[in-house]
This record gives sequence, structure tokens and C-alpha cells, in this order.
Amino acid sequence: MDPRYRNAPPPPPQEMTLQIKPCPTDDLALTNYVYMAPGQMDPSWHFILVDGHFAFTVRTESNLPRGVLVTNGMQRKWAQFSNDQSVEVLPFDPFNSGMDAYLGSMRLEIDYRKKSAASSAELDTDKLSQVFNITFINQIFTAGQQFVFDFEGIQFLCRVAELDVVDMEVLKSGRSGDGAGAQASNYSGAPRGVVMHQTNVEFTKAHNSLIRLKGSKKASGARSQSKQLIRADFKFEDLGIGGLDDEFSAIFRRAFASRIFPPSIVEKLGVQHVKGLLLYGPPGTGKTLMARQIGKMLNAKEPKIVSGPEVLSKFVGQSEENVRKLFADAETEYKSKGEESGLHIIIFDELDAICKQRGSRGDSTGVGDSVVNQLLAKMDGVEQLNNILIIGMTNRKDMIDEALLRPGRLEVHMEVGLPDENGRQQILKIHTAKMRESNILDQDVSVGELAELTKNYSGAEIAGVVKAASSYAFSRHIKVGTVAGVAPDVENMKVNMSDFLSALEEVPPAFGVSEAELQQLVQNGIIPFAHHIQHIIQDGRLYVDQTRQSTHTPMVSILLHGPANTGKSALAATMAMESDFPFIKLISPETMVGMTENAKINEINKVFNDSYKSPLSVIVIDNIERLLDWVDIGPRFSNSILQALLILLKKPPPKDRRLLIIATTSRRNILKQMDMIDAFAAEINIPTITSLAEVETVLHEMELFNEQEQSEALLALETVENMTLSIGIKKLLMVIEMARQDADKVNKFVNTIATLCKTRSITDSLV
Repeated sequence: MDPRYRNAPPPPPQEMTLQIKPCPTDDLALTNYVYMAPGQMDPSWHFILVDGHFAFTVRTESNLPRGVLVTNGMQRKWAQFSNDQSVEVLPFDPFNSGMDAYLGSMRLEIDYRKKSAASSAELDTDKLSQVFNITFINQIFTAGQQFVFDFEGIQFLCRVAELDVVDMEVLKSGRSGDGAGAQASNYSGAPRGVVMHQTNVEFTKAHNSLIRLKGSKKASGARSQSKQLIRADFKFEDLGIGGLDDEFSAIFRRAFASRIFPPSIVEKLGVQHVKGLLLYGPPGTGKTLMARQIGKMLNAKEPKIVSGPEVLSKFVGQSEENVRKLFADAETEYKSKGEESGLHIIIFDELDAICKQRGSRGDSTGVGDSVVNQLLAKMDGVEQLNNILIIGMTNRKDMIDEALLRPGRLEVHMEVGLPDENGRQQILKIHTAKMRESNILDQDVSVGELAELTKNYSGAEIAGVVKAASSYAFSRHIKVGTVAGVAPDVENMKVNMSDFLSALEEVPPAFGVSEAELQQLVQNGIIPFAHHIQHIIQDGRLYVDQTRQSTHTPMVSILLHGPANTGKSALAATMAMESDFPFIKLISPETMVGMTENAKINEINKVFNDSYKSPLSVIVIDNIERLLDWVDIGPRFSNSILQALLILLKKPPPKDRRLLIIATTSRRNILKQMDMIDAFAAEINIPTITSLAEVETVLHEMELFNEQEQSEALLALETVENMTLSIGIKKLLMVIEMARQDADKVNKFVNTIATLCKTRSITDSLV
């Protein structure tokens, strides 16, 4: 260590203005010094600060004219200098105010400067470190700085990834022996520092580099181990993934936390590293993207990514061989290096394609079972590997063989669900970043408002919304009368908020609201013809609030029952849409026409499973008796569908999930015989219209008659003999619309109502 920088302080520094010039020779360019003419600065100063930020080690060169500062290309690129640019130069003391500036350790990312110089030969990091310390002794380096390093005639491009300055008091006291003690007392994350003989230089491969490194030098301490595994410049936002911060944190804790500690410490704990994790969840939520991007945050081997179907082969034994090949590199390295070997990551996409439950396949080849057996043997067989991490992804966790999911194999099960509002905001910012940088995104676009509007959208669906919004912006700049020409004002194109709102209508979420189907049930709206209608709607709101807020009842189920045509479906749809829950689905017999019994059960089960993926969900089950295939003749019904519904109606949703079930039926007595009434937490009776006052309210709402005609119609109904008024609102609306088409509306309306009610009276008396 050169003590000359600790001598008496030099004269006060004087700022000067110099002009940037390139190096006249290659030899000067490879030294990482900057040069100026003699006599411009006190020779006791060895470092300068350019433009108040960029620190360099300076030397004088007699052949240079005064007023210039000679720099090499990498220095100009790093500091963003241009030739002939004027800069302010000030002598710099890195040890000012007693600060320590000698480097205890530094980590460099190295790559070939020219790809043509790449070689399959391995570079010895011990020799690299020795030559580096000799070449750059007493030079100052800054985090993020790039420079060229000549080693054995080959030029390498280096980037300063991380710097640690050493505690000089520890070094002086003799408590550290040969530099190892200095490393143990480093101050991490230093912005800059000076290289000394004892500086521990660690070389790591730059991202996507072809360079191959080897060496016996082992980093000491947990922190050095972490530097080997986790990239120091890693940031979640660089991965282009939004809304998955919690999932990434959990994955790091379970799968990587033990790997950043030295093997000796892990051995004392008596535990093995996690070898596998399973990412599961709805399609489009970022499982594959997350697994693919994990490799970017690690200084590990390049992950092997394979899709499940790619493993399978028609040739006997080839599928098993494909599995063995995936583990071959990890086995070879583990045999030679043991616990010091690097981490090998194998990513299986569509894992359910090859790892179905053994014995569940209908074919006679047994290939699928053999592939599962081979994978189990490699992950946790007789010869265990501790340097592998298997990441599996699937939308169907229930199809995976149970043996794969136990501890020691794919033991970490991470659900990648639909993003919350904050996550959706992150995803929108990522997908609109280019628009924002290019000033194409209009100022009226509110990412926060869009995040609120995209409830239950997956990451892939949000990306689709952004694409659709762009297409609407493109359409405004196409010449009228042609789809091939571009309008002249295309340079002023903006993607505005109206484009996004149109895109939201065009790209509905798969786990969203079945708005079109529900609107069909409420075509005429809700007519408050009696006080009990308001009470029913109010009770529905109370059940919605109970589902949303109650800590004791995460699932609420209510049954709306009453005679046919009383508006049960419309009331159920109204309650569901007024809840404003992000997931609202309709299970209706109309959507299952032509389905087999098993297909209906699968469809119903799918709706319930989808609802569990949303924090707040509503399921409307319309006309249960028709869903059960009930007919009076026989009587006949589907017991399989009945049992499936009974199970699902009583099955509580997962933790932190809330579900409201609204069912309708016109045959409550039938459901009672099937013991289905007890499956519901509450019942609401929907009565028919039974008074002329209620009929008057509906007529006034529908504007069928003028005041005189309405009075005549009501008086005529009042005088009808042997008529007991009892009619459903839906049937009454149908009669009103039919009478509207007749020239004599009053008589047509009165006669039709009288006929319907008399017929109903006769039927009721017979019953």
C-alpha cells in the first residue's frame, strides 16, 4: 500500500476549464488514466473530478498541449463526453474528511470486447485478479464505470458492478492478517474507491456473455456468497413484470435465501436447499414470464426452459432420455465440485402435460408414468443433487401427480393470482412506458383510473387492452376511404383515454362480469309496483354487504323462490350487478343446451373454481330445477348434478376469498324434497301481482294507456266475475306489449288478463 496520499495536505485545489481530446496512442488508452500537460496542476494531486461528478486518476504527458484533457473512448462513453467538449476539472481528494477510500473488494463484470475474440478456453480468475491489481494499482474506480482490460494480449470489457471500501483502522491495528481481515470489515456499497495490493477483485460473467471463468478463489462471508448468486444491479422493474412483488419475495425467501449463505452455515442447520417450486394460477397472470425472468436476477447458469409436450417422444425410452439430458450438466458439475458447484435452473412450462397422476392415462404405452418416475428419481432419488432448482408451471395443479408436490421435490407452491389494483397500475405503467417516453400517451390518460377499471384483468389481458387502445389511435389516422393510406398528421398521433375506454369494452376479462348475459335478464329494468320489491332489493344489498365485510361468513347463499314469471331472474341479476364485485358469472340452463350430464357438472365446477381466484365474487344460478333436468312426468332429475351443486353450495371459498351465491327457482317444493333448501343460508319469497293498485303502477310505468283508457281498463278488471288476480310481473309485461299492438287496447288487455287469472284460479282449485 502506497502511503504517499496520507502525507501533508497539498495546496488548495484550483478549478480549471479543459477541452476533451482522444488518446493519441493505444497504449495510453489501455491504462485507464486521463492525461494532461505538465504544469497545469500541482504534482501532489493524483485524482481529478470532472464536471463535479466523474473521478479519474490523472497523469501528465509532456507531448500534450496545455488546456486539454486526454481521455479514452470508454471514459467518454461512461461520462458522456464528446471530443472538443469543454469540462470543468478540479483536483480531488477521495480521503477528504477522514473518509476511507481504499477498496477492500470489488466485483467486476467481464466480457470480450470483441465477440470475434471469444474462446472456449476458461480464464483463470486468480491470474486475472493478480494482473488487474498490478495494472491498476492506486487508480480510482467508480461503481458503474466501464473500462478496457488487456490480459494476455486479449482485450476485455469490464464494468464495475460493486465496490467495498476497507476500514483502515482495522487494517492498521494488525487485527487483519493478509487482506482477509480487510474484507471482513468492508463498508459495502461504496460509490468509488482506490485499488491497492490487498484489494480482493472478483470477476463475474457479464449478462449473455460467452466468457468462461474458473478459479480457486472463494468469496468469504454470506454477503460474498450472495454476490455470486444475486445480481447486484438487479431491479424488479427491469424484468418488465408488474404486480408480482409479493410472489417474488416469497420465492426468494423459500428458494434462494439458503443459497446465499456459505455451505458451512447451511450444513450446521442440517437442512437442504429447496429443489423445486410450482407456480400455478389462472392463464395470463405471468407464471411463464416470471419463471423466464428469474434467470436475469441470478448469476447462475442460463436456465433451461422446456415445454412439457417437448419432452414426450413417440420412440420408446426417448422421453425418459430427454428428462435425463436436462439434468446431465448439473450432475457432472456436482460430482466434480460438490456444494461449490453453481446453481442449475430447469423450467418446465405446461407441467401438467407430462406429470399427470400416474395411472390416470387412458393409453396403454405407460410413457407418461415413466416420465414422472424418471423426473422423481432425478429430483430426489438415490443420488441427490443439491445444485438444481426445478420451476414448474401449470394452470391445473389438480392434475399434477401428488408425489411431485411433496417436500424435497416441488415443495414450494406459489399461486400467481390476478393482480390487485396496485399490481394492475404497475403492469399498465410497464406496457405504456414506450408511449410515455415517446410522448404518444395523451395527458388525459390516467393510469390510476385505468387500474381501477380493470378489475380481475390478468397481466396478459391488460397488455391486450393497451394493444387495442393503440389500434383505436391508429384508426383515427387512416385516410378516409382507404385502409392502406396514412393520414398526413400521423406524427401528431396520441393514444388518449377514450381509446382505452373503447379497448376495455373490446377486451373483457376472462374472470370478470358476464354483463351481457345479466343485462338480458333485466331488459325492462325493475318496476317497483309494490313495497315488497324495495324490501327485496334492500335485503339483497344487505347480503352483499355481509359478503363483503363480515369476518364470520365469507360465503353467503340466498334462494329467490316464487311462482313463474315473477321476476326472480331480474331481481337476482340486479342484486349481482349492484354489488360491483369484480367477478360475476351466470349459471343458466340456456347456456348448457346440448351438454351431457358430465359436461354440465364440469362447467358448473369451473365457474365456482374461477370465482375462487377473485377476492370478491357473485354466482347467479338461474332456474335450478331446469338445471337439474327436473320434469313432472316421471318424475326425473339428474342426481349427479344435484350432488355436485350441494357440495359446491356448502364448500367455503379459500382464505381471503368471498363468495355470494344467488339462486332462483319456481319449484321450491321440489328442492325441499331433494334436501336442497338447507344448502342456502337465506330465502326470499318473490310474490305475484295481486291487486289492481299494483297493476295500475305497472301500466303507468309502461305508458300503455292514457289516463281515461287506464281508468276504463281498471274498472273493467274490477267488475270481472270469478277472477282472482294473481299474475307475475313478467307475464303482465308480455300482455301489455301484446295489447299495445291491438287497435282496441283496453278490451284486449282486460280480456287477456281475465282469461289468465280465471284459468289460474281453476288450476289452483284442482290442485
